[in-house]
Amino acid sequence: MQSRSWNAGQVPVLSVDSSNVQPPEQHWHTLEASSAREQLEATNPLSADEVRSRLAAYGPNRLPEGKASGPLARLGRQLRNFLIYVLLAAAAITGALGHWVDAGVIMAVVVIQTLVGFIQEGKAEQALSAIRHMLAPKARVIREDGQHQIDAADLVPGDTILLEPGDRVPADIRLEKCHNLKIEEAILTGESEAVEKSPEPAEKDAALGDQNGMAFSGTMVSTGTGRGVVVRTGSATEIGRISGLLARTTSLKTPLLEQMDRFARVLSIIVIVAGAAIFAGGLVFSGLPFRELFMAVVGLTVAAIPEGLPAILTITLAIGVRQMARRQAVVRRMPVIESLGAVSVICSDKTGTLTRNEMMVTTAVQGHRRLDVTGEGYELEGVVRQDNQPAEITGALDELARAAALCNDAHLDFQDGFPRIQGDPMEAALKVFAHKAAFDIEASASYWPRKDEIPFDTQTRFMATLNHDHHGHGVVYIKGAPERILDMCEAELAADGETAALDRARWDQVIADLASEGLRVLALARKSVPRGTTDLAVEDLDTGVELLGLVGLLDPPRQEAIRAISDCHDAGIRVKMITGDHALTAGAIARKLGLRNSERVLTGKELDGLSAEELQRLATEVDVFARTSPEHKLRLVEALQAQHGVVAMTGDGVNDAPALKRADVGIAMGVKGSEAAREASSVVLLDDNFASIAAAVREGRTVYTNLKKGIAFMLPINGGESISLITALLLGLALPISALQILWVNMVSSVVLAMTLAFEPPEPDVMKQPPRPRGQSLLQGFLVWRVFFVSLLFLVGIFAAWFWAMHHHGNQSVARTLAVNTLVAMEVFYLFAVRYLDTPSITLRGVLGTPVVLGAVASVVVLQLLFTYLPWFHNTFETRPLSLEMLVFACLAGVSVLVILEIETWGRRCLRPGELN
Repeated sequence: MQSRSWNAGQVPVLSVDSSNVQPPEQHWHTLEASSAREQLEATNPLSADEVRSRLAAYGPNRLPEGKASGPLARLGRQLRNFLIYVLLAAAAITGALGHWVDAGVIMAVVVIQTLVGFIQEGKAEQALSAIRHMLAPKARVIREDGQHQIDAADLVPGDTILLEPGDRVPADIRLEKCHNLKIEEAILTGESEAVEKSPEPAEKDAALGDQNGMAFSGTMVSTGTGRGVVVRTGSATEIGRISGLLARTTSLKTPLLEQMDRFARVLSIIVIVAGAAIFAGGLVFSGLPFRELFMAVVGLTVAAIPEGLPAILTITLAIGVRQMARRQAVVRRMPVIESLGAVSVICSDKTGTLTRNEMMVTTAVQGHRRLDVTGEGYELEGVVRQDNQPAEITGALDELARAAALCNDAHLDFQDGFPRIQGDPMEAALKVFAHKAAFDIEASASYWPRKDEIPFDTQTRFMATLNHDHHGHGVVYIKGAPERILDMCEAELAADGETAALDRARWDQVIADLASEGLRVLALARKSVPRGTTDLAVEDLDTGVELLGLVGLLDPPRQEAIRAISDCHDAGIRVKMITGDHALTAGAIARKLGLRNSERVLTGKELDGLSAEELQRLATEVDVFARTSPEHKLRLVEALQAQHGVVAMTGDGVNDAPALKRADVGIAMGVKGSEAAREASSVVLLDDNFASIAAAVREGRTVYTNLKKGIAFMLPINGGESISLITALLLGLALPISALQILWVNMVSSVVLAMTLAFEPPEPDVMKQPPRPRGQSLLQGFLVWRVFFVSLLFLVGIFAAWFWAMHHHGNQSVARTLAVNTLVAMEVFYLFAVRYLDTPSITLRGVLGTPVVLGAVASVVVLQLLFTYLPWFHNTFETRPLSLEMLVFACLAGVSVLVILEIETWGRRCLRPGELN
């Protein structure tokens, strides 16, 4: 390789005077602002003493290890949850009542909840470690005593670095010499193609993607060789800056957890205040002894706390996680599955997420005709079309395809049916184009073997190959930057195969039109050479070159992404593209994807000039943002969240990691995404398919709906129990259900039945409803009314059973047993009503339910029979066997609840036909 022949004596270096060494931050800003290499002095390569001095001043070339939270600190954060406090209080009360089995069940729920959060938070802290692994482990450096391969951590500013294909850039380097150097910077900029590098300095305020004179740490050398001087190391590098940004970025609590915290706080306060008031009122009105009254209030507290709700929450979320796994999406933080249902904005990276991250020729211009090329990425399926009809394969088009195939160093392999490219992606796209133009690439390569070539170089801006046929006829095929090729051409090949004088003005306009569509334009040309020519030089192409045509390349959008964006728009979700790519390219892709407001594109430079208020306003109006840095992506996410939006962010590069972490839902690509992006995200798509996001939103909305059904099911049970105890205390009556029996109902039958609601399928119109507001309460409107109304029905049923049994048998234990069985029967029939909150429940579908529902009902029936007739339960819960007449009474009470709720639903729909649950 050429870099191997460079020696210390031949290489001038840029150095920073060791006598004036600055701290890393000041040093970074000084070099960042430098727009010309003259601001740095060239000296000899660094000596060992100089290296030690700078290493002491700047530190090792590695990212700092962030201080990770210890296990106890992470555990403490999981316990700082009001819902956990309520559960612990319930466990303490249950234990005080002597029911240690139920106390153990409650504590098990606490342990499971805590462990899940503890483990997931530990995984999240691996994000910084994932970025640190992006740094190169070794580097080729020239120092005073010659060329060495050293650990990248030992590099210092001023070191001279050599780069070759396959190298990972070890630090931020200002390039001094390049030979056909291209570097893949997608992890930092999101650009889908390797960037051509040159030693020319960029403007002072140039965007990262436009700094072609720099090579950035963590990026990969695609082709060519280069040499440059280290100007930033460690945390001062671009990737180090992103690492610091990620460390400072905090994740938001999901809307569900915020709502559950508020709900638990309000409920706890109500229970405590109500318990104190009932205790005081009982002392005045009930006449009960102090100890008995106190235990009754404890029973009221147990009745009011929905002990099973955390279990239902965990189970519902776990089922949603399992469903998402079937859709090729791994949920790394369980509560976020519900956040997907509240998403109002999806901010997506372009490359590899909305597009295929595969270059493709989409347009060709030859003579006066424009051709469109169909297909997907590197797949060979597709044709060349003109005016929506298959194009005629003329000799001129065949010659254009031959130039694309022969002036080309890429190879395409199709293993297991999938294309694998070797070489430059752009050249691979040209070979696919030649195939779609019905050109036989393999036969042509053997018939027109290459005799010589001029490799692509940033100075000449073209590549040329000399090919001979079997008869010795020689042709030079050329491809490169269109302006450079046009400067070389004297004639053009018309579509009919005739040669005509070059119309430079028309071709300049064609190039401008293609560029305005976001296409990367290449020109293809040829020149005939005398028979027997075997050598090729740049000077040979000064005259006699004939233009064959232009091709426009684009990283094409995913077809499934187009459909998914349409589904998101139907669901009231805005989709925004935030990319590091060029504005023209971003706008062109946005229009193909069907994004709204795609005609307006804001660049990172424009975002820098906006205040926080202006950014918040424009962030909601504009849907396409280009040439953005990690800070821009983070600012945009925060601006949208400030407008009370629930934001999902998708991405695959290191540059996306801070925004992924900050977003309400961070979604990383699992196939082509970086490890840093995956670790910073809460959801990972195993198929890199944007369409999976729409499916995830559907699943998230289903989870939230099922949670509402679970709450609507459990709260009336607790409400009916609580009101019945309050009524008994204030009227001086015996409690119709004991505290131990209430625990049985709450932790056994209620939980078993409520679990079935987690398996409910999506509502038919779930993706036609607008996103719910971030601060919307779980309990509002119709749901509050339903909880209150059903609580009263349960109150009536419990006391009806109690008084009926006391009237006929006069036995308190029998009366309580009947009251418990009546409560459970009402629960069973209410389950069928709550499955369809806004539609009729007495239908064949509603009665039959699902296998899960019928299985749960059968289990509860068996458990209640054991509770009623097994002697062990008689001793533990003070129950007694019931007669068949009593069981019929309990069943009729349950049927009555279902019929009354059907009448209520019918009346509500008649009065308010448009009301939704």
